[in-house]
Amino acid sequence: MRRDLRADVTASLVVFLIAVPLSVGIAVASGVPVELGLVTGVVGGLLTGLLPGSSMQVSGPAAGLTVLVYEAVRDFGLTALGALVLSAGLLQIAMGLLRLGRWFRAISVAVVQGMLGGIGLVLMAGQIYAMADTRAPAGGTEKLMGIPDLIIDTLISDDALTAAAVATGTIAVLVLWPRWRRGAQFVPAPLAAVALATGMVAGLDLPVARIEVDGMLEAIQPPGSADFARLGEISVLGTVLAFALIASAETLFSAAAVDRLHEGPRTDYDKELIAQGAGNTVCGALGALPMTAVIVRSSANVRAGARTKASRVLHGAWMLLFAAFLPWALEVIPVAALAGVLMHAGWKLLPVRDVIRLWHEHRGEAVVLVVTTGAIVTTNLFEGVIIGLLMAVAKAAWETSHVHVETRTAEDGTVHVRVLGNANFLRLPRIFDELEAALPRSGQPGSGQPVELDLSGLRHMDHACRSALTAWAERNAESRGPVTTGHAPGSPPHAGSGPWNGQPAP
Repeated sequence: MRRDLRADVTASLVVFLIAVPLSVGIAVASGVPVELGLVTGVVGGLLTGLLPGSSMQVSGPAAGLTVLVYEAVRDFGLTALGALVLSAGLLQIAMGLLRLGRWFRAISVAVVQGMLGGIGLVLMAGQIYAMADTRAPAGGTEKLMGIPDLIIDTLISDDALTAAAVATGTIAVLVLWPRWRRGAQFVPAPLAAVALATGMVAGLDLPVARIEVDGMLEAIQPPGSADFARLGEISVLGTVLAFALIASAETLFSAAAVDRLHEGPRTDYDKELIAQGAGNTVCGALGALPMTAVIVRSSANVRAGARTKASRVLHGAWMLLFAAFLPWALEVIPVAALAGVLMHAGWKLLPVRDVIRLWHEHRGEAVVLVVTTGAIVTTNLFEGVIIGLLMAVAKAAWETSHVHVETRTAEDGTVHVRVLGNANFLRLPRIFDELEAALPRSGQPGSGQPVELDLSGLRHMDHACRSALTAWAERNAESRGPVTTGHAPGSPPHAGSGPWNGQPAP
């Protein structure tokens, strides 16, 4: 017991040192006061950390929701954020109580990877402006289109070049620090990068923008009745749904990854949904950022030797103490350094290796991934994910509707046509092309021979195919004589053969 506690305390300190700069950076990128990022981290540790579901996952503000939060604050205002997050939390609790957690495992991995890629691109496109202490345009496309002008403006401005140098140095430390294994064991890379950048800026008195801190109590703004009244708007409801679904999907995919890192109890997906929902409900009541389980903190928690959920609860306690007694320490941190941290985080979200692997192994999945990413960049996160899901469903329907038509002519002249596989409306053109190609055309030798259409080899046939084949049989019966059929899916099990006059064989 004492050994477990010692291991949990050590792990909690490691996670705390990672969580502080990330929480602050995500708040800045989301366009909200930095204190709200810390509030979400505290709730994720002290509340969600205590609840059942997963024993090793650590919750807090996540880069994956940064783009959506920024858009919500821009469109609806900061005060409405609490109502959105609270409503999303209640929806997550309802999904957990209805035992819908396992259904998130049915979401196409290509869509999830595309979602993360789109988030990563938009996040990087926004942070490249913050790296130069410049305000970013509103939309994802506008951010990307404005990069050439940003580069020119930065090159002719000494202050912008200084900020960009600080951010670039931060990214270099993030990349190189883990290679120094002894140092990385004691100081996490994000903390080392931000601390070195802060020390350099302070020591050289560089003209770089710093974080502004107003105080924890001043930043907390519970939503009012006017904010909840906006929940009747379609756009607001769409944002709530996006918060709930994306936060839940990211949490449960993270749970699957974290479960592979340790030998402890496996995650109960429904209970984890309820725990995340409870955390988001409280965060919403406080007007803070939404939370998810964060893979960076969770994996660090496991690798630091955590034994029980006490490590994640303690990390929340350390964050609370820091926010209460040391908020002034944030005011010396350069904004460009946090932009560098988030630029690095955005790059890690890009599924470059996954796209290459999928292109070689399964090009359809690679196309879904790329289209989802592009849709998020050109529209917004919610619409982009919907487009990706619809494309994944269409691809799955197309790939599972393989059909093959076999034809042979018996000694008595009867043409036997057998249809095999899965027949749905997507494959109707191919079915008719093969039927027409297999049967003699009118006026050709054998064109008047009877036809037996055997559908017993079909594993599935939808209504559209049944109606179309019925019409085809009626048309051919006029020129060829009776068209008979074998048993098809949905037909009575005793169907053998007989006249098919637009209905399944009796």
